[in-house]
Amino acid sequence: MNERGTGLRSRGEVQDFDKLRAQCRRSGRLFEDPEFPASDCSIFFSRTPPRPFQWKRPHEITDGPRFIRNGASRFDIKQGELGDCWVLAAVASITMSKELFARVVPDDQEIDDDYAGIFHFRFWQYGRWVDVVIDDRLPTYHGQLAFMHSADNHEFWSALLEKAYAKLHGSYEALEGGQAENAMEDFSGGLCERYTLDKAPDNLLQIMLKAHQRHSPMSCAIRVDSAVVKDILPSGLMQGHAYSVTKACMADIETPRVRGKIPMVRVRNPWGNEAEWNGAFSDSSPEWNFIPDGVKKQLGLTVDADGEFWMTFKGFTKHFEILEICNLSPDSLDDDDDSTLAKRWEMSMFEGAWVRGATAGGCRNYIDTFAHNPQYSVQLEDVDEDDEEGKCTVIVALMQKNRRAQNLACLQIGFCIYDLSDSHCVPKPLDVNFFRHNASVAHAPAFINLREVSCRFKLPPGTYCIIPSTFEPNEESEFLIRIFSEKANNMEENDEEVGPGRVVELAPDEEPGHEVQMSRAFLRVAGDNQEVDWHVLKTALDDLLKGEFMFEGFSKDTVRSMIALVDADNSGQLGLEEFKSLWSSIRLWKSVFRRHDRSGSCFLNGFELRSALNESGYHVNSNLLNSLMHRYGDREGRVAFDDFIACAVKMKIYLELFKARDLDGDHRVTFTLDEWMRHGLYS
Repeated sequence: MNERGTGLRSRGEVQDFDKLRAQCRRSGRLFEDPEFPASDCSIFFSRTPPRPFQWKRPHEITDGPRFIRNGASRFDIKQGELGDCWVLAAVASITMSKELFARVVPDDQEIDDDYAGIFHFRFWQYGRWVDVVIDDRLPTYHGQLAFMHSADNHEFWSALLEKAYAKLHGSYEALEGGQAENAMEDFSGGLCERYTLDKAPDNLLQIMLKAHQRHSPMSCAIRVDSAVVKDILPSGLMQGHAYSVTKACMADIETPRVRGKIPMVRVRNPWGNEAEWNGAFSDSSPEWNFIPDGVKKQLGLTVDADGEFWMTFKGFTKHFEILEICNLSPDSLDDDDDSTLAKRWEMSMFEGAWVRGATAGGCRNYIDTFAHNPQYSVQLEDVDEDDEEGKCTVIVALMQKNRRAQNLACLQIGFCIYDLSDSHCVPKPLDVNFFRHNASVAHAPAFINLREVSCRFKLPPGTYCIIPSTFEPNEESEFLIRIFSEKANNMEENDEEVGPGRVVELAPDEEPGHEVQMSRAFLRVAGDNQEVDWHVLKTALDDLLKGEFMFEGFSKDTVRSMIALVDADNSGQLGLEEFKSLWSSIRLWKSVFRRHDRSGSCFLNGFELRSALNESGYHVNSNLLNSLMHRYGDREGRVAFDDFIACAVKMKIYLELFKARDLDGDHRVTFTLDEWMRHGLYS
């Protein structure tokens, strides 16, 4: 609770709702949010508002305002001037689940005598729930709410919820246009699937029925056709508009000639008015004469201009083009509901990143770098209970993080799945040769510039490797990858363990007497005590290596780290034997650097850095490699010679320090804060 947000940008101190409300109540002042001020910049970030908006509190808009009046319902919400129907469709969906609504809209918020003008809402952001605090000042025009509002002018929960979501993304304008699936995930923590209905799987009806049983939010839409002049189609439906799917069921039907069940879908227009479907089973259509009165009552049929209407499943798939289903994660469901518990998904989740020159390998078209993408293995052991083919249902979802909040376009992302069940002794992680000789068994439908790409698969039990990637190499972004399955799955990073490895053999010195020459060179620069400090060592090493590599010389910090590496007596200076030990390591590192710098540019990219560190005896995984590239790489994703040496020195120091403490070899050691600080500052 009360978290700062996604961590993307600094927003000052964390806003603690309970603490802030208590302060306002003690002072008798209504809360004013300094992080989302009542000004034009909170409405639009790219342009001047088209009209003069006024920010007003609920009691300035109407008499007797309430936060929620007579319970929250999907019929409460109405769209305003903002083009965020995708948000309204998601909000309507969560009102149908008390558990989801209570998670997003916390209890104990009301406009009463102890009112402080402060509210808070919770949203799921890339793997965790965050708490967003707002004040109650809302944009109005001519005294009326300008954006989302309730059908009841005295109710304000929907308008305040929209404001909190706008604050999360930086402004109201940031909510202009979007996919309902994104908002449904942010309001539930679930995983969305996107179906193109003219290419839908044969079992789509079963998928929708099961989704409704699981209380999964659903939405649908019709793509914009530029050849169609009017947004409202002859069917009464609108193109480019997000609708909520509020129910999917089998309804009893009786005609003069046949009796049975017909698949039905209930849909709602977030405008909440007379803009509804006008075809079969629309409000007051003659087809309802074939539905028994008891069934109509059970379905909750109403004949109102409320934006909600029924369609047959066949009519739904014919007239709508996109369906989005948000499968709820285990922590989104009610543990006390046995029926829901039996239908819940199993979930695994990992956070990762594509870093330029390191782990941003691009798609399989770029076979030489594809293997450098992050890799994840997943084991599927138990088949679905109702599956006659003996297969496992698995949904893979890849989400790129923080793009909307940074006002950045989404990258084209996707993933491939490889079968490891019949492959013995495959490298870990999978290398270029594996991908040259093995085809994927499944993949994302396409590389597409959406926040999230997901797909449902039916796979035999076994072990699989998932490779998430951008389409082009060297495109940077953080990502979240999630796996949903009907039975338990075991997911882990398909990467090597961080730690020491085998050091490559160093070729003999080409020049005879090299060690003698180095000893004489050391003694020439050493002081009377036959030791050198960091300044003298820097001068000596720069003179020795500038002839071999193009660089400006080692930094003070790098040279001091070199001394810390071999300074056995902690004197801050090196004697002859300590210098020989250091030079032995430097000889290895410069040899490895030269071998991997195939272009002769005096730079390594991240792909080459990993293999160079491996040859130097240091195993790193993708996460550590990303950190090393952020620390030692330049803007082009390159590591210069001196930065490589600095990296190798640090790796050697910390691995040797860890190894000295890891006496039982369980890869766990304990440091006091004082010990770690002293060592970190010294090295």
